[in-house]
Amino acid sequence: MDSGKAEAILNASKSSMGMDISDMDLLNIDIFASRVIGLITYRSELSEYLKNKMQIVAPNLGTLIGDTVAARLISHAGSLTNLAKCPASTVQILGAEKALFRALKTRGNTPKYGLIFHSSFIGRAGAKNKGRISRYLANKCTIASRIDCFSENSTSIFGSKMKQQVEDRLKFYETGDLPPKNVDVMKEALEEAAAEVKANKKKDKKKKRKAENGEDAPAGDTTMETSQVEENGDQSAKKKKKKKDKENGEAMDTTANETLNETQTADEATPAKKKKKKKDEAVENGVNGHVNGDAEPADPTSEKKKKKKKKKDSENGEE
Repeated sequence: MDSGKAEAILNASKSSMGMDISDMDLLNIDIFASRVIGLITYRSELSEYLKNKMQIVAPNLGTLIGDTVAARLISHAGSLTNLAKCPASTVQILGAEKALFRALKTRGNTPKYGLIFHSSFIGRAGAKNKGRISRYLANKCTIASRIDCFSENSTSIFGSKMKQQVEDRLKFYETGDLPPKNVDVMKEALEEAAAEVKANKKKDKKKKRKAENGEDAPAGDTTMETSQVEENGDQSAKKKKKKKDKENGEAMDTTANETLNETQTADEATPAKKKKKKKDEAVENGVNGHVNGDAEPADPTSEKKKKKKKKKDSENGEE
């Protein structure tokens, strides 16, 4: 719409060095951009990894001065135990050893801070208060590192409370408002830590019960759940006992019936066996007599006939 601008653009286009981007240049630009994006993502992944690691190793120190500064202090000291053994004056100038020895040689001013300088508290403090706040921060760092190193239960409550104390001290330097006493703050931190430990123990117990039962029990009163589990266990034990008693009774009945049947069959079989034995003996006696040249084996029917004849003969003679 503006003719003056159009003429200016036309004149600039005549004298400009503009040209099309070649394929090779475009490829290099694309590779460079992708490399930059990859470095950014890698940095975010590293920061996330460091955050998770510091939550496990030193949660209080990480919440107090930040994960990166806390990790630098631990790596410079060698380990968390070495950092916990250091006094606050050593932690304050940790990382500025060259400046310290140079100041001692030349008898100049010693450094006020080392790696702690990278924390946000010293940057926010005024020029007059940088040394005071660095000394206070080093004191809190030593306490936090000792809690992380030697405490059994890992919590970040002490670190958050100490961070609030440093904030209050900064306000005190600027405005003059008195911060709360260290004793009261530590009492509150201890109470909160004890409550957190109890809650974690309850959660662990619930997880163990769920793992043992193999079911996802509804969230409710733990005492009711334990009583229900015990009642179910007693009922199942009673049922198993009844089944065992029934099986034992049936087995006893079957054994008794079998013994009775065996005795009856034995009683029935005894007279038949006796008769058989008598017959076998008689036959054996007859056979033995015949073999030895004696009289023929006695037939029971012939003996009866002879007895009858004798009776008849005797009756006839009497008549």
